[in-house]
Amino acid sequence: MSLSKQVRKVTTHVLSEMKLRGEKIAMLTAYDYSMARILDEAKIDVILVGDSASNVMAGFESTLPITLDAMIYHASSVVRAVKRALVVVDLPFGTYQGDSKEAIVSAIRIMKETGAHAVKLEGGRVVIGSVKRILSTGIPVMGHLGLTPQSIYKFGTYVVRATEKDEAGKLVEDAHLLEKAGCFAIVLEKIPASLAAKVAKEVKIPIIGIGAGSEVDGQVLVIHDMLGITQDFSPRFLRRYHNLFQEIKDAVQSYINDVRTIDFPNKKEQY
Repeated sequence: MSLSKQVRKVTTHVLSEMKLRGEKIAMLTAYDYSMARILDEAKIDVILVGDSASNVMAGFESTLPITLDAMIYHASSVVRAVKRALVVVDLPFGTYQGDSKEAIVSAIRIMKETGAHAVKLEGGRVVIGSVKRILSTGIPVMGHLGLTPQSIYKFGTYVVRATEKDEAGKLVEDAHLLEKAGCFAIVLEKIPASLAAKVAKEVKIPIIGIGAGSEVDGQVLVIHDMLGITQDFSPRFLRRYHNLFQEIKDAVQSYINDVRTIDFPNKKEQY
């Protein structure tokens, strides 16, 4: 029996053991109690309370506007639903870059006010000071390399990252730096599959991919994309497992029709 099916509670240690055994790690985002409860019941390994809430929950065009208070609200809602999964929370833009003291304060707020199990932040060498200081408090840290959405205005595009030799070499170097600092895992986003496979092979910590091929230690997707709730985002790496946008729309239209034709409520649905 696989380790993920045996454990009652997923921890950072369990994820490390899964990598050693060659068992793939399944990770999805969630931002509210109801969705998190479904994911946990389905036995997802990791739930990421992503700053993608800025896009899918609040309607912003990027992840930059979401605040630490908003992330704490979403993470608290998720944690209340979860019994088994490891819950990781994104540190939002502006709460850790360039100031390791602020990074510690932000991470501690997330851990104390939400009950989450770890934080995630974007970048390698440029944020290594913040990574080390957060880890020094005993808070587990997940790294994030490749396409880093919080830096979208720097790059100006969401195209595949690290296709050139210099950037690819820097990414591998950053992965080793994050591992050496003590990160328990790293997300690699939208990079060549061959490069992601190289990183996963070279480092001992789990590598979670999103648009990084199949030769990594696990995968993550945004739940709204995977379930087809969002419709205007269709990168190559996204597999839609449902079309909930259309199903919910159809259900709502049926409800509207039933209300207007006085079919709802019927006599059995009255007191």
